[in-house]
Amino acid sequence: MDILRQGLDIFIHLDVHLNQWASLLGPWLYGLLFLIVFCETGLVVTPWLPGDSLLFAVGALAAREGSPISLGWVWTLLSAAAVLGDAVNYAAGKWIGPKVFSRQDSWLLNRKHLDEAHRFYEKYGGKTIILARFLPFVRTFAPFVAGIGTMSYPRFALYNVTGGLAWTSAFLLAGYKFAGLEAVKHHFHYVILAIIVISCVPPAWEVLKVRRERAAAPSAS
Repeated sequence: MDILRQGLDIFIHLDVHLNQWASLLGPWLYGLLFLIVFCETGLVVTPWLPGDSLLFAVGALAAREGSPISLGWVWTLLSAAAVLGDAVNYAAGKWIGPKVFSRQDSWLLNRKHLDEAHRFYEKYGGKTIILARFLPFVRTFAPFVAGIGTMSYPRFALYNVTGGLAWTSAFLLAGYKFAGLEAVKHHFHYVILAIIVISCVPPAWEVLKVRRERAAAPSAS
């Protein structure tokens, strides 16, 4: 329970923890941020790491006077982390994906999240790689599913780079632009919480819709 509380505290008070990490790590903060974004997008076992909220908080930190990080540098590094993460995820899908999908009780991966990403992929095709960037959990599993499927790497790479740049730019610049607003300054943890909740709505809605369709299927037949 203590670990869960600490995790929730980091998620909600990202601005406070980022300042602490900056004081402790100095320029090594860039490396930590790169690692978090890379793992969140590149490893299917870490979809719980902060994504949208972290980018927003980092953008807000970069906007502060005397900030220890540069917006240009952090945008470059985190964009690279996002693109490289998806590329590694795609390769993992190519390599171990068929084995995972052949088992319903995989101990390594959450089957429900895989199936959800697969539904998005079937519905939107290659555009899923871009759209999924803005959807927690689906973001982590979409490139893995693309690797399992028939999408060629050059085509995947185009969607990957486009989506990665769009995602990092949108949230970093939003944090940078709105950091000076009084409402954001004094209620930053509520802003972060709102980002987390809003970003979870689309995948949650998809899950509910699928469950309704499955529940209605027997009665329809």
